[in-house]
Amino acid sequence: MTQEKPLPDSYYQLMEQIQAVDFVLVELTLYLDTHPHDLDAIKQFNQAAYESKQLKNQFEEQFGPLMQYGHSYSSYPWNWKEAPWPWQV
Repeated sequence: MTQEKPLPDSYYQLMEQIQAVDFVLVELTLYLDTHPHDLDAIKQFNQAAYESKQLKNQFEEQFGPLMQYGHSYSSYPWNWKEAPWPWQV
């Protein structure tokens, strides 16, 4: 049995940032479903979407893939088994 090395604090900090921004995206999506002409909310949504993508790219560069089905790339050799999945932490 191999002992798993502990994850750095930066893993948890970055994951928390991603979750917070994605929560904002969910809330803005719900709001915009009923207020489709709110330009300020659309701008906030677009900014949060950009930030979410940047944070996820940063996370994947440091710790490995977050999503399957072509949303995340793998380096060589296949590295999907190396990083713990977010729900395993």
